[in-house]
Amino acid sequence: MTILSLHSWRVTPQQGLKIQNELANQVEQKNRLRTPQWIAGADISMTMQSKEAYAGIVILNARTLEIANEYFIKGKIEFPYIPGLLSFREAPLLLKLFKKVSPAPQLVFFDGQGVAHPRKLGLASHMGLFLNCPTIGCAKSRLTGTHREPKLKKGSRARLRDKEGKTIGSVLRTRENCKPVFVSVGHQIDLETAIHWTMKCTTRYRIPEPTRLAHIRVNDYRKSHS
Repeated sequence: MTILSLHSWRVTPQQGLKIQNELANQVEQKNRLRTPQWIAGADISMTMQSKEAYAGIVILNARTLEIANEYFIKGKIEFPYIPGLLSFREAPLLLKLFKKVSPAPQLVFFDGQGVAHPRKLGLASHMGLFLNCPTIGCAKSRLTGTHREPKLKKGSRARLRDKEGKTIGSVLRTRENCKPVFVSVGHQIDLETAIHWTMKCTTRYRIPEPTRLAHIRVNDYRKSHS
């Protein structure tokens, strides 16, 4: 994939906050996605005691949700763990790996936030700007905003709203009687389309297949190479 260069990743947390505020208005929340052939999921695996990390990307056939290809890389993560600044910790290694991906996926899922973020630039949005393709943030927990609890039936959802009452995401029940996930626009997609593809990529598990499989495969890779 061709990766855009928008800024340096060698920044302080304070500089990271400034970058997020500056880039947030470049995120596109209009849908550019057409029916994808390839869908990617990306994840990072590491232990809390080490700076050594492994990045993994799986490419799924959009029709069958079977893994068509997978990529892994080992590297170091220097940026500290700070809520709201996850992209500065994970994106450099993920982007290095995305350069190896071919052909390019038409849609990428991230286990993190998109615009459902205090500065409207979570991992999925930040990565979307660098990848210049549609991305979806599908997180297991809420970072910001308020919501009512969705009904227990699969497919039920509730709006996630910021403090001004603006919708920033969806609290989506992907499996009946199971905790919901938090879906938000990453880049070049609208919320309804993001919800549609999250449900389409969810099988009998709570987490959609792209990020579920990326998590499993990169953890397997780390365990076999450490």
